[in-house]
Amino acid sequence: MLIVSGTGTEVGKTVVTAAVAALAADSGLRVAVVKPVQTGEPPGLTGDLATIRGLSGVTVTYELARFPDPLSPEAAARAAGLPPLDLAAAAVVVKQIDADLILVEGAGGLLVRYDAAGTTIADLAAMLSAPVLVVTTPGLGTLNYTALTLEALARRALVPASVVIGAWPAEPGLAERSNLTDLAVLAAQAGGTLAGALPAGAARLNREDFLAAARAGLSPALGGSFRSPGHLLAGPTDW
Repeated sequence: MLIVSGTGTEVGKTVVTAAVAALAADSGLRVAVVKPVQTGEPPGLTGDLATIRGLSGVTVTYELARFPDPLSPEAAARAAGLPPLDLAAAAVVVKQIDADLILVEGAGGLLVRYDAAGTTIADLAAMLSAPVLVVTTPGLGTLNYTALTLEALARRALVPASVVIGAWPAEPGLAERSNLTDLAVLAAQAGGTLAGALPAGAARLNREDFLAAARAGLSPALGGSFRSPGHLLAGPTDW
């Protein structure tokens, strides 16, 4: 089981979740993906799980609650006049899923509120005794956000599986190149690794090309062949 969280919203969590799912499924594992709460989408077949299904080919997916406003899960439930998702009940559901690998994608960052009591995806990770994959961005501000997220995990005695950059630009600038080194240091200090970087725009790839990008962009621990961030500094990336 793996919890996929991030340093904030729009950092690439869904694409990273799809990449891990695609590699696991390609290796023959039975994969299930859980989205406890989908916000910012009307009722229907759209949403993060639809993206994951399209990119990875994994069809066993579970969405436990949906609220239409693009807000935190707690705020979106309040705006809709609906009860928030009970994460303790969600943990029971997740534990009952029969799969070789269960991926749970959170909403927003690690400490986004899911209910009025302030329950977070970090609490769900504790309930499930699951490691947390931290998805981050490569540009300015990422070092602070990533350090804070890793510190929050450490304070809760949660295990950071690794750090992955959700969208690496084809032509990285000085900030991205510098941050690559520092993100690896932050991950190592937290007991994890910088376990890859997926190319910006990966969500627009077809399934075959996405699988190739996932393999190149994620570490062996996540099913890929990415071993060092060094090749990302060589110039425009050929995925």
